Amino acid sequence: MAERIHPGDSPPSSGEHTNPKPAPPSSDKPIPQPGTYVVQIPKDQVYRVPPPENSRRYAHLSKRKSSRSTCCRCCCCLLTTILSLLLAAAIAAAVIYFVLKPEAPNYSVESVAIKGFNLTSPSALSPEFDVTVRADNGNDKIGIYYEKGSSVNVYYQDVNLSNGVLPVFYQPTNNVTLFKTALKGSGIELTAASLRSISNDQNKGTVPFTLKLRAPVKIKAGSVKTWKITVKVTCKITVDKLTASSKIVSKDCDYGVDLW
Repeated sequence: MAERIHPGDSPPSSGEHTNPKPAPPSSDKPIPQPGTYVVQIPKDQVYRVPPPENSRRYAHLSKRKSSRSTCCRCCCCLLTTILSLLLAAAIAAAVIYFVLKPEAPNYSVESVAIKGFNLTSPSALSPEFDVTVRADNGNDKIGIYYEKGSSVNVYYQDVNLSNGVLPVFYQPTNNVTLFKTALKGSGIELTAASLRSISNDQNKGTVPFTLKLRAPVKIKAGSVKTWKITVKVTCKITVDKLTASSKIVSKDCDYGVDLW
């Protein structure tokens, strides 16, 4: 409610007869000045609209809250998608494992024929190793393609004596393959300490070598062929002498793979 007081109104003259008005009840509220308005607004409407000076800040904060909410929804959707893909991949891997039941192939060195070791000559060595490797694929549903790019190296201590490659072939399921590889080295110079060490080992009948084999392969399951996987084989072998008729005294091979 609003009450208006007209400043132009004047009290009646003394000659006019008027009825005296009762005096208004006393009140503690302040009496408005003449020519002003008093507007009464319900209290619950005061905070509905921000003051003009805060309207732009209010709009800015509202946009920030909306952007933050959209970002949170996007992150939640992305996380849900990633978890779903990981779960699907785990289920697929489990199904493949139980259907194919894959087994790691076994590798071992069957024989070594050695030539080119003249330890009494001062000239550089040109050692040759004819190595026979046994590959045992015991899988019922998995074949192995041995691809190009393989390497086979023979070391005495930390010295690389000779190197070669594996043949390219396909090994079917439940198959044992013996393949021979010729490893050759040239211009190998051993230190005096290494020459004494290898001579002493030959006199003892226990000459240790390390054979390292790296072969890129592809796995075939049914009509599906995988990407290239690198097979890594490291064999510790000991022979009795450095001749073509040498025999393996002991051998121990470790096997591993690089999936990518």
